[in-house]
Amino acid sequence: MRVVIAEDSPLLRDGLVQLLQLRNVEVAAAVGDAQTLIASVAEHGPDVAVVDIRLPPTQTDEGVRAALRLRAEHPGTGILLFSQYVETVHAARLLADPAGFGYLLKERVADIGEFVGALERVAAGGTALDPEVVAQLFGASRRTSALDTLTPREREVLSLMAEGRTNHAIAKAFTVSERAVEKHVANIFTKLDLPPSDTGNRRVLAVLRYLEKSPK
Repeated sequence: MRVVIAEDSPLLRDGLVQLLQLRNVEVAAAVGDAQTLIASVAEHGPDVAVVDIRLPPTQTDEGVRAALRLRAEHPGTGILLFSQYVETVHAARLLADPAGFGYLLKERVADIGEFVGALERVAAGGTALDPEVVAQLFGASRRTSALDTLTPREREVLSLMAEGRTNHAIAKAFTVSERAVEKHVANIFTKLDLPPSDTGNRRVLAVLRYLEKSPK
């Protein structure tokens, strides 16, 4: 897996590079501003671009705007926003097509293994979404919905799906068989009225439905 990192803090940037290299992740470039990020992605064609929200010169939303540009110009490159902040305006546009997209809050990532796992999911076209991030993007609501028909265990499974966990990882967390998790997931799809589709990703749609309705 090859990545490009855009992080304006030299200390954090260098530390992240070293940690990823220890996990056999190739860091093609590590830069400190949005323009260099865009040039580096064009040059190296990484699997994932890791982008901080706030980059020079204004330290506002340069990173997420660069991510939108990368999404348009390099649709095969995954985007992982990795920031201390939740930016709602531009990030919601990225989340409209969640395949190959992630958004994690720095302080909520427990260890480098968790971070590498998120990178791998994004590189493979999956998602890695912090529930707090998406709750803020969509706005929290307690409206009555099909979610209310889920059993407590089904809601727990959906919560872990929202964290980007695979069925195997969920089964391990609950100490149950993977087949049992598959049954819960199938029930979730049925109750949320998400039939099989050649074009829709039911797992992503279920997660977004859950996060949109969940309280902050």
